[in-house]
Amino acid sequence: MKNQLKDKKVAIVVANGFEEVELTAPLQALKEAGATVEIISPEKNAVRAWAEKNWGKDYQIDKNIHHAAAAEYDALVLPGGVMNPDYLRTDEIVVRFVHHFFETGKPIAAICHGPWTLIETGELKGRKVTSYPSLKTDLENAGATWVNEAVVTDNGLVTSRNPGDLPAFCKKIVEEIAEGVHATN
Repeated sequence: MKNQLKDKKVAIVVANGFEEVELTAPLQALKEAGATVEIISPEKNAVRAWAEKNWGKDYQIDKNIHHAAAAEYDALVLPGGVMNPDYLRTDEIVVRFVHHFFETGKPIAAICHGPWTLIETGELKGRKVTSYPSLKTDLENAGATWVNEAVVTDNGLVTSRNPGDLPAFCKKIVEEIAEGVHATN
């Protein structure tokens, strides 16, 4: 798995309040697989994590979303946490950035509350997904089929429920990115 993603560039998009381990575990797995990974945010310099029940560490961003071009990336990861996607889904620039990955068939991975941002793209109709259980109704209202499984893959879209699913989630992310672009719906 060391150089499986050697020529791949992955964007992890977050705002303040992302669940810390849902950024750090995928970041580590992607780097170990050889990917170049950039943390992108609407914030200016750094983002603050949420670590289960309290604020976590600050993480330097690599690029502000206003200066990031989705076309430069081979895949997208959206960590959860409640505050993070609730903010991201209201930012039109973020939603356009995320929408690009659906339009081009590039892999997208979202865990826990991360799929909230996906709803705003209008691209979930007919897709099979999972998430933190409280998002079930929102995802179904967006036209998705929600299932309670550790990791769900639907044509390059990888979703998981919570931090307990991270080992399966990270493995599947690497696999989907290695496969490359998927057919667009």
